[in-house]
Amino acid sequence: MDDILRVFSQFQHLLNECDLSIHLVEVSPKLSEIQAIKLTGKNIETIYDEDTLAYKKGITKSGLEISWYHDVQDVPAGHTFFIAHEFFDAIPIHKLQKTSDGWREMLIDIDPEIPNKLRFVLGSSSSMLARTFIQADEKRDHIEISPNSAVIIQKLASKIHNFGGAALIADYGHSGDKTDTFRGFRAHQLHDVLIDPGTADLTADVDFSFLRKIVGNTVVSLGPITQQEFLKNMGIDLRMKVLLENSKCVTTQQHLKQSYDILMNPCKMGQRFKFFSMFPHSRMERINGHSKVNTYPVAGFTELQLS
Repeated sequence: MDDILRVFSQFQHLLNECDLSIHLVEVSPKLSEIQAIKLTGKNIETIYDEDTLAYKKGITKSGLEISWYHDVQDVPAGHTFFIAHEFFDAIPIHKLQKTSDGWREMLIDIDPEIPNKLRFVLGSSSSMLARTFIQADEKRDHIEISPNSAVIIQKLASKIHNFGGAALIADYGHSGDKTDTFRGFRAHQLHDVLIDPGTADLTADVDFSFLRKIVGNTVVSLGPITQQEFLKNMGIDLRMKVLLENSKCVTTQQHLKQSYDILMNPCKMGQRFKFFSMFPHSRMERINGHSKVNTYPVAGFTELQLS
């Protein structure tokens, strides 16, 4: 958040003199409250007005007008950069199980034999979600579908297509090969999702192949690639080398190595975390004579070349 404040301060003269705006899109009410305090120095009251798209408005410490919106589609039209970090893994999912009678949705019921205990049960009829989203050649027997994610990614792709910009999505995910990833965490420990509902954070790995299918050809999509690949393409190895050479403290060097291992080790975050991006087609094309060639590199998704 302090970095955002510095950026706003550095570019205030550009924002005042040019037709330029910065769109900061936040979906968490708690984080929006923290943002308001950091950016304006005070807690901004929520606006309860059906005729106003923004639910909060204020002035930053550097004198810039700032607004918070309920929905992505409410963000003013314009060249916008979206960053979704561990966002899509928190959006609700539907769990579908393949049976001898076709696909059935897994539902939550009360166990009749144990009072106050929840359990998973199979729905009695074919799921509309299965008929809508599951392809005929699907090989998995258990799938997690997020219709809300489909709606959101469509909105992002449409805005990028119409007004320019880009989106970077970083999350726990896979390319359509995992099955049951729904889990809960409480106090940083795995927690049974059916015990004490409302007391744990719920998450499911993002199916990036599903997002890519929903986006289609509206924009150019890149990835997903692993965090290990992304950070290597961003120059983490060179950065690590410079930091170690400039550090004379053995403790600091050890901390850097441990942090690097967590980020890059395939058995830790290196493979589990994925990066996915979207750009307008024009961003990826350049004119060579009378034809278009896709040769523009994209930071993080193009192998780093050191000359």
